[in-house]
Amino acid sequence: MTAAPIAVVDDPRFDAHEDPSGPHPECPERLAAARSGLYGAVDPARRRLIETRPASESELSRVHVAKYVTELEARLARGQGALDPDTYFSRGTREAAWHAAGGAIELAAQLVQGRAQRGVALLRPPGHHAVPDSSMGFCLLNNVALAASEALASGLSRVAIVDWDVHHGNGTQDMFYADPRVLFISLHQWPLYPGTGAAREIGSGAGLGFTANLALPPGSGDEVYGAAFREVVLPMLRSYAPELVLVSAGFDAHARDPLAAMQLSTACYGAMASALVDLVDSLGHGRIGFLLEGGYDLSALEGSVGQVGRTLVGARSELASGTLRDAERQAIEATRRALAVRWQL
Repeated sequence: MTAAPIAVVDDPRFDAHEDPSGPHPECPERLAAARSGLYGAVDPARRRLIETRPASESELSRVHVAKYVTELEARLARGQGALDPDTYFSRGTREAAWHAAGGAIELAAQLVQGRAQRGVALLRPPGHHAVPDSSMGFCLLNNVALAASEALASGLSRVAIVDWDVHHGNGTQDMFYADPRVLFISLHQWPLYPGTGAAREIGSGAGLGFTANLALPPGSGDEVYGAAFREVVLPMLRSYAPELVLVSAGFDAHARDPLAAMQLSTACYGAMASALVDLVDSLGHGRIGFLLEGGYDLSALEGSVGQVGRTLVGARSELASGTLRDAERQAIEATRRALAVRWQL
């Protein structure tokens, strides 16, 4: 029996998004490192490249305010500059951002249609900080939110997003905060940019309890993430039984990353990916997509993406266990208490 292909979203257009004012953490070299990691782990015979396309106006309007999209296009048409203190644009940014968004949508469509079970989207610019009406934090359009909205528009009723980027995915949270059709779970350093993602932020209205924030202290490592997965992430996913799992796969909680202070090993990313792949397999559909977000040490990024790639072709590794510091245990317990309104964790 031939092994199922791994859907891959990649496009040279993503490299044209480059800070015109000089070196920036969110640079084309990041994508080169991610490609090296993934393509070194997944044999060409197992990869199926998904052709990208620009996201349409109607697709973007599912999660972004139409006025914002119009104004963003007008600003990008000026050629180069800054959208905010963190987020630059260049002559290639419009094409890169719209194709990244469209690539995320296409990946979701492939997974929903059953044309692939596993997928990786090597996207630039990243997206999880982009809120409905603004860019921020290196992000212009919210790729993972657009992928989730495509799945919902295609008929799914339960989509889960697991965001393990070291920075809280504030934009994604905002877009689905009152929507029980999307379970959003974020593991992130606290406190840290953008300042959101406290344990008490659990959704509102019909979405109450469908947002979970594991606000973890600086210095948290593999054992903490292992405990968070075993005690919160995996139990919530099993209970929710999502028809698709999407991962905002940032790799900046790695111990080598210069923009944060977490202590994850390269192997931890393989362990978290293994746990999620096994989870979707246990649900009977196997649908999971990993979408690139942050990660700013090139060596750590290459190795960590490689770990995810190896997981997708069959490798497995176990979540770490061990004694947690008081602050780490308290952070996980704060999330469990906050979510008791809906979940038994």
